[in-house]
Amino acid sequence: MTEARLRTFVALADTGSVRAAALRLYVTESAVSAAVSALTRDLGVPLVRRVGRGVRLTPAGTVYAGYARQVLGLLEEGRAAARGAADPGRGPLRLAAVTTAADQILPELLASFRTRWPDVELTLEVGHRRQVWSSLAAHEADLVLAGRPPADAAATVLATRPNELVVVGSPDVADGFSAARTPWVMREPGSGTRASADAYLAEREVAPPRLVLGSNGAVIAGAAAGLGVALVSRDAVGAELAAGRLVVIEMPGMPLDRPWHAVGGAAPTPTTLLFVRHLLDAPGWTAPKQTASEAPARAGSTGAPTGGRG
Repeated sequence: MTEARLRTFVALADTGSVRAAALRLYVTESAVSAAVSALTRDLGVPLVRRVGRGVRLTPAGTVYAGYARQVLGLLEEGRAAARGAADPGRGPLRLAAVTTAADQILPELLASFRTRWPDVELTLEVGHRRQVWSSLAAHEADLVLAGRPPADAAATVLATRPNELVVVGSPDVADGFSAARTPWVMREPGSGTRASADAYLAEREVAPPRLVLGSNGAVIAGAAAGLGVALVSRDAVGAELAAGRLVVIEMPGMPLDRPWHAVGGAAPTPTTLLFVRHLLDAPGWTAPKQTASEAPARAGSTGAPTGGRG
């Protein structure tokens, strides 16, 4: 039950076809089939079944794929921890962020971090809320930047930053705004901001028309074009508010307080803690109260230097 076989099986589970898995892994289709057959023999239960030209996981395969992802993630995490322990400034760092954080919070942070630590091997995954928390749970990400972590997440909050959600619209839409009749421009299901908007409207027992757009940028552009109002992070619409293309619409219970959280696993790698220290040097980011006394000590315990690589 080798790492290569596990990676092959996860690729097959993700893509749903032997051909697509082979293309992803740069191997032959026969190599994919052989790896999955070997896993099936080892486990003694069927993992996939044919469906047309593709394959579908059996119930056993679905369960096993979840464990396989965690095993592979732990292996990557272990490699990152070992390399980071030897030299945090040259270790790998796997970030995952929700779309708004990736668009509005991370660019300047990443640019300044790369200037300070150019030898860190940095990767970034951008997705909706469920996706990034699943990546952390599967050990596929070292640090997540998103809203509050799920209650059942095995996670450590390492830093927080204020974040306000406000209702915005074009000046014309704001003039004729009606909570029950004005359309709301929303993100797709799975977005944390979408969940906050749905909960807010349900709490006030109003059901306005909804227009679903596929990205945070599209929602903001749609609101500015007069398609309706939108619940967005104030961080995301600073330029539009300053230019007058959008205005904040005052509503009961607004703004919503939804702080950003930088969250790692139970044992953050030394390179992860290096990035957290960089976060805490940036405006607005603070260590959470429950770990304020221990976070600097944990970061310091890695032996990471405090300055950049001249």
